[in-house]
Order: sequence, then C-alpha cells, then structure tokens
Amino acid sequence: MAEPARRGFSLWPRSLQGQMLLAIAVALMVAQAFSAALMWRMQHERHFAGLVNYAAFSLLGRSPRAQFGPPPPPDGEGPEIGLRMPRPLRVQEEARAPQMAGDRRRPDVEEALRQVLEAQGVDAARLFVAERDPARDPVIAQWLARRGPGMPRSPGAVRPRLIIAAIGRTDGTWLTARLLAPRTERAMLTTLVLQTVFIYIVLVGAVALILRRIARPLKALTAQVEVFARSRALAGQLEPEGPDDIRGLIIAHNAMERRVGALLDEKDVMLGAIGHDLKTPLAALRVRIEAVEDDTERGRMAAGIEDINRSLDDILSLARVGRPSDPLEQTELSALVADVVGEYEDMGEDVTLGDATRIVMPLRATWLRRALRNLVSNALRYGSRARVTLRRDGAEAVLVVEDDGPGIPEQEIARMLEPFTRLEASRNSSTGGAGLGLTLARAIADQHGGSLTLANRSEGGETRGLTATLRLPLT
Repeated sequence: MAEPARRGFSLWPRSLQGQMLLAIAVALMVAQAFSAALMWRMQHERHFAGLVNYAAFSLLGRSPRAQFGPPPPPDGEGPEIGLRMPRPLRVQEEARAPQMAGDRRRPDVEEALRQVLEAQGVDAARLFVAERDPARDPVIAQWLARRGPGMPRSPGAVRPRLIIAAIGRTDGTWLTARLLAPRTERAMLTTLVLQTVFIYIVLVGAVALILRRIARPLKALTAQVEVFARSRALAGQLEPEGPDDIRGLIIAHNAMERRVGALLDEKDVMLGAIGHDLKTPLAALRVRIEAVEDDTERGRMAAGIEDINRSLDDILSLARVGRPSDPLEQTELSALVADVVGEYEDMGEDVTLGDATRIVMPLRATWLRRALRNLVSNALRYGSRARVTLRRDGAEAVLVVEDDGPGIPEQEIARMLEPFTRLEASRNSSTGGAGLGLTLARAIADQHGGSLTLANRSEGGETRGLTATLRLPLT
C-alpha cells in the first residue's frame, strides 16, 4: 500500500464543514463591505447636503437678498445638527475674514454652497468654508467652556466638528455661519461593525449547526468505509441520520455493504470447497505413486504433487488474507523474526540476523511469519543468502531483507509485486514457483496497514543485490 502524501499547510480547510463556513464567512464579508461602502456614501452625501443647506439657510437668513431665498430653519431643527448653539453665535457679522491657522478648507462644500447662493442671486465670489476644532474658535470657545453638556470630555471620545461658512460682502465685512456637526461616519462604521458581528453570530452559527448535522453522519460513513476497506469485515450497520439525502446515502451504503459481505462469504465457502476438493485427490495420488517401482519417476511425481500443494496453499492464502479470522495480538516482533531466521539456520541455509531492535506491537503473528518466510525464501532462491534486520523508524517498525542476487530491472520492480509474475517465465518450483510469494507478502503488509517496497542495492555503480523493506505501523 502506497504511503499517503503528506499534506502541506494550507489556509483552505479540507473538511466540508470548514470549507462551507469559510466560504460563507468570506461571502458575507464581501457583501458587508459592499453594503458598508454604499451606506457610507449615502450617509456622506446626506451629511454633505445637510452642511450645504444649513450653511445656505443661515447665510441667506441674514443676507440682503434673503427674501428671495428659502427661510432659515427654526430653532432646534436643521440637517444633522449635533449641538444647538444660540442664534447670535450661529450667524455673526465680522469685520474681517474668519480664517485661522490650522483650519482645514472644504473646497467641495464651498463649490456646492456657491452654486446655491448664486442661484438665489447672492454674489458668492468671496466664500470661505473650513473645518475647525471647536475649542479653538474664539466665538464659541467660552460658550463651550461654560455650557457644552453634550461635548465629549473623555480623552478618547470623538468631538463634533465645527464648520465655518463665511461670505464676504461689498462693504468689506464678512457674514459668518457656524455649525457643530457630529462625526456621523464613525458612528455609522461602529453600527456596521456591530451589525456584522451580529449577522456573523446568527448566520454562521445557524449554518454551522446545519453543516454539523450533515457532516456527522458523513464522518461516521467515512469511518465505516475505512474499517471495511482495511479488514473487509462488517462492523455493524450504520443508523441512518441527517437530512434525507444523507439518510438515503447511508441506506444505500448499508445495502451495498451487506451485498459485498455476502459475496465475500460466498467466496470463502467456495475457496474452502476448492481446497477440500483438490487436496483430497492430491493426497490420494500421493498414496498411489508409492506403487511406482521407478524411484526417479516416483520422486518426480511426488515433487509435482508438492508443487501443486504449495501453489494451492499460496492461492488460498492470498484470497483469504483480506479477511483474516485471527485478531491482532500484542507480539514481540523481534522474537518472531529471530524464530524465522532460526528455522532457516537449522536447515543449513545462509540466513543471518543483523541488528534487531526489540519492538512489541499488535500483529497477526501467523500471517506475518508467512510474509517473512516468503521474503527470506525469495532472497535465498535468487541471491543465495539473506540478511535480516529490524529497526524502529518513528511510528513504524521497519523489517529489511537483503540478498546478494542480480537484483531486478528498475522497470520491472512494480510488476514483480503482482500475482503470477516472475522474471523467469517457467513455473518450475526449482526456479521460483508460481510467482505468488512477493504478492502474498505485500497483501499481508496491507492487511496490517503497512507497505512492502523493493529496491536494488548498488555499490560502485553496480547492482549488488535486492532489498525488500516491510514497514508496519506500531499502532
């Protein structure tokens, strides 16, 4: 089994619930930003029109041509007036221009106010509009110090703006209007932020609950499929839950799982019958060949029967490895490896055990012993000797079997793990059997959640042998 690719860090979540929540949050942020821009523009235009209109009302109310213009607003009214000042402070005649150092000119308001005044027949050639700190204004500073109940006093509070609008008259005097206007843009932004937070809590919270109701049964279904893929054993049917679409998916999966389980059971019964029906006549043949007088011919016939038995055992084992009947048990892997190596040493085979770290882990000992025997036998058959080592690599146990054979052409390594595949085309047991040893070892590694890889060992640019690496997860 190939190792899963390592997942790099990504800001984009991988789960359905995370992706949906992130997409909704981003979409909501974009929509709120667009809405805030529109509302700010509307508020700014409204506030701008209010400043122009109030300044025009104030100046036309004291102008010689006031009778041609609209009447000034009554006390207590007016567009966006933050603090109402006494009428004598609002509009005054001054002997010189009211401009002061530090004033911020408002050419946009000047131009709009000039158009309004000229439309009423007022000469607005000399027009001055600026924004000023109220505390610096000589006209209202004393009034603010004496009264100012609505003025913010805390250091971090936002103070209202003082708008100065003045028009120069023909006699050299200036008619000046003063307006205390609140900073409505900041108040609007605060409102929008609070509104956005509230929408996020309500909308994202509701969507999170819905997605959780969808994701929970999907996660359970994924876990069920993973268990079935690993062991091919039914772990019980899932209870349908969630929306109708998810419930329908779970019901369909339960039906499919039952059908696959029934097919696997039928396969096991069939394999058992095949094993019984073939091995019984093979045993009878083994008895009958004892009557053959020619020792050479009798030996060949016996070897052929043993070859058939071994191939039959490999085929049945490969078919059943996906559904093992024995459970995982805590096993000392180093002791198991030493036992297998000892078996070959007792038979006089050139098998040596190198470094072997003591590792205790959950295994199916019978199956893993079979896999190790296949790897060692393959090394002895093609490399004349085998060296076995065992080490711990992070969260994995690594079992390595090396030989001194000719190796395998690089383009053929992957194919050698497929069933009934051999570099030597015959099926003669003396040259390699049916080609199921490596396939069975890989299937046993997959059964344990591990992997089997083959690689040529090179020294000085020449192939010196083959290395089979069996990796098994420790948990």
